[in-house]
Amino acid sequence: MPHIPFRRAVLMAGVLFASHGATFAQPTAYPTRPVTLVVGSAAGGSNDVFARAIGKRLQDALGQPFVVDNKPAGGGVIANSTVARAPADGYTLAVVSSTFTTGAAIRPNLSYDAVKDFKPVALLAKGPLLVTVNKDTPYKTIQELVAAAKASPGKLNYGSSGAGSINQFATELFADASGSHFLHVPYKGMGPATNDLLGGQIQMLVASAPSIMPQVRAGRVRALAVTTAGRSPVAPDLPSLEEAGYRGSAVDLWWGVLAPANTPQPIVDKLNAEINRQIQSEDMRSFFLKEGAEPAVMNPAEFAGFIAAEVSRWKDVAKKADIKAD
Repeated sequence: MPHIPFRRAVLMAGVLFASHGATFAQPTAYPTRPVTLVVGSAAGGSNDVFARAIGKRLQDALGQPFVVDNKPAGGGVIANSTVARAPADGYTLAVVSSTFTTGAAIRPNLSYDAVKDFKPVALLAKGPLLVTVNKDTPYKTIQELVAAAKASPGKLNYGSSGAGSINQFATELFADASGSHFLHVPYKGMGPATNDLLGGQIQMLVASAPSIMPQVRAGRVRALAVTTAGRSPVAPDLPSLEEAGYRGSAVDLWWGVLAPANTPQPIVDKLNAEINRQIQSEDMRSFFLKEGAEPAVMNPAEFAGFIAAEVSRWKDVAKKADIKAD
């Protein structure tokens, strides 16, 4: 083995250490410039509210701006496409919700693959949907609603925020689990659906806590159950559908952060660790509860498996219930 002078060996070791150090330091130096959080809904929606909340905390923790970019057109498809095509460097992220997977389940011609074209970063929160009825209906319990639906199949109608929405999927899953049949009335958003529930044009609406809880508290609509597997701290007095005996009906609303596929794993891991730290803080727990949700922690691999399972599950539900996109 040739002899290498000590001084030269030290210099060579320094060069090697520096080069490897630069390689390993690059991900931990992230971010070095502003990060964009792309949201497929207008300002004020839950995706936007959660994106701004976590963005502010990430900005404070990581020292770079996290800027929300709202792209509400196309039911989130445009926003998701933007992130799928963005450079995989951690500087363009998507904040999505359950609709990301229900949409993928019924739209085979999307410009992106919901599983293959994204790298899941972190789950943010989960929350219940509430099964609500018009206050003038006679139904005081979920069992009374099911009994009426079974007695007159297709006579009771329900609203949703649109074909393929999580509201429709959750209602059809409940109908299947309870052996009931309801008539679907799709709307262009929760606003008009809620207005028609208040007016009595529809009898039932399965809606998120943020969108319907003010009406419940005001006594303008009646809440009968939550869709989570067990009771929810968002509405602790309401039984869950599973608790009421309708097995297989559990649905969580969820929100999370995605990156483009091929984003370096160290960047994803750094974001995941910081997001998980932030969402478990007391102020974020209080914030989520106020917004009708709870913090939910997953590592990137768990979140990836969760999304793939959700898409597969909703495809099965869509096929069984004949749910199609508009």
